[in-house]
Amino acid sequence: MQNKEKTINKKKVAKLIRQLLIELGENPDREGLIGTPVRMADMYEEIFAGYRMDAELDVTFSEDADMIIARDIQFYSMCEHHMLPFYGKIHVAYIPAGKVFGVSKLVRLVEKHSRRLQIQERLTKQIADELMRMGVKGALVLAEGEHLCMKMRGVRNNSSIMTVAYRGIMEQKDIREHILAIIQNPKAEFKSV
Repeated sequence: MQNKEKTINKKKVAKLIRQLLIELGENPDREGLIGTPVRMADMYEEIFAGYRMDAELDVTFSEDADMIIARDIQFYSMCEHHMLPFYGKIHVAYIPAGKVFGVSKLVRLVEKHSRRLQIQERLTKQIADELMRMGVKGALVLAEGEHLCMKMRGVRNNSSIMTVAYRGIMEQKDIREHILAIIQNPKAEFKSV
């Protein structure tokens, strides 16, 4: 799933975090902070694993299907502007061209692009673009996110953000609207496209 490249230099990251604690006016040697630089280095390796991940979209099965929709894929990311978390759920829909992806691969695709410094608008587009590069007829990605950079600082507003990217056959308004209706209401009538 991951480690296409080497992992981060956790020793160097821990040293930088230790220095940051000092610059913030803390004592990194006090009881509550002694292991914090190492724990943060471990955490950064995990939450930024997307730089080293492969979505494994090459794992496909010869199968004809009209449409595949994966709803409510949970994601966590870090805003590249303030390095604060944003999180939520992503819905992915695609129309295959004779092959379908293993269902876990859609989750891996979301993780690959969300587990890095990111903005939600780019995250949404990158997922749709990668699906299209794999030869699907159309892709639609809807992301719903809560942004701590907006909730705990700055405007301090509790709003959520939705972004949509659609490619290929999904650019046709009737198809796009049909899929968005299914995502919003899973009990909506499912029509073949």
